[in-house]
Amino acid sequence: MAFNKLVLIPFLAIGLYFLKKYMNGGICTSDARLDGKTIIVTGANAGIGKETVRDLARRGGHVIMGCRSQYRCNAAANEIRQENSKADLVLMTLDLSSFKSIREFVTEFKQKEKNLHILINNAGVMWTPYQKTEDGFEMQFGVNHLGHFMLTTLLLDVIKASKPSRIINVSSLAHNGGTMDFDTISDPGEENYSKNSAYGSSKLANILYTRELAKRLKGTGVSVATLHPGVVDSELMRYVSYADHPIIRAIFWPVRSIFMKTTVQGSQTTLCCALNDDIPKLSGKYFSDCAVKEPSAAAQNDEDAKKLWDLSMKWTGLEKEAKI
Repeated sequence: MAFNKLVLIPFLAIGLYFLKKYMNGGICTSDARLDGKTIIVTGANAGIGKETVRDLARRGGHVIMGCRSQYRCNAAANEIRQENSKADLVLMTLDLSSFKSIREFVTEFKQKEKNLHILINNAGVMWTPYQKTEDGFEMQFGVNHLGHFMLTTLLLDVIKASKPSRIINVSSLAHNGGTMDFDTISDPGEENYSKNSAYGSSKLANILYTRELAKRLKGTGVSVATLHPGVVDSELMRYVSYADHPIIRAIFWPVRSIFMKTTVQGSQTTLCCALNDDIPKLSGKYFSDCAVKEPSAAAQNDEDAKKLWDLSMKWTGLEKEAKI
């Protein structure tokens, strides 16, 4: 019996190897250069945002790092510059939980830059305790959807003028657990708040928004994509209960190392959407592991996408100043 168990060990090891390889997901194989191209990456100081910046800078891109914390943004930029002395990075303050900060970012950007070829809406928060943005919206919906909605809308004139250009919205497979309850999605109230549901709904909003935006930008030379980066072991997990407990983290490490992507692996689908030549033909699509995937039925509801658009314009105060 002992011998039989020992025989199983190499088969188990091989099985785990291929499982890990499968969980690592797709790889961006594009060799595209980005010399002369201007790119904005939100949430650029950590996780897949930082890895995205690292790769795009290596390709010669002029990368604007939008970060809430300038201290952490400086640290990330210095790390990238240590391995790439030619990295063309610009650090700018951007707090997506504040409409005022978003407007200030856009104003400063337009004063400094003439073009915007790629906008990567990467920043996000997940499973936060109940809290509101500066403007009174539930934090996950406010940051993950409304903040990026407002940022993109205010930058659209530059993006259109820089065609061919791209907008990339980082969503999540968690959109499957989201709903479009328009009466409560902007703020369900603390008593009715579910951090899991709120996160899922904000990610569902990302996909519906992409769907509607792609329709409105058809024929402009601007393409739009949304994606699931995979389950990534990054700072986005900081509100998960085990994240800061060393003993639990140690116990969970084998599972984490097999079933979760590194931040480099997690950045691959974003890079595919930013670089691959076929993306303009697939505008409005949802990607995972560097390939087109079908999102949930709720994420394909055109009526909800249109209603979300109209309400987002109202909630951000853009309905009277933005024409798309």
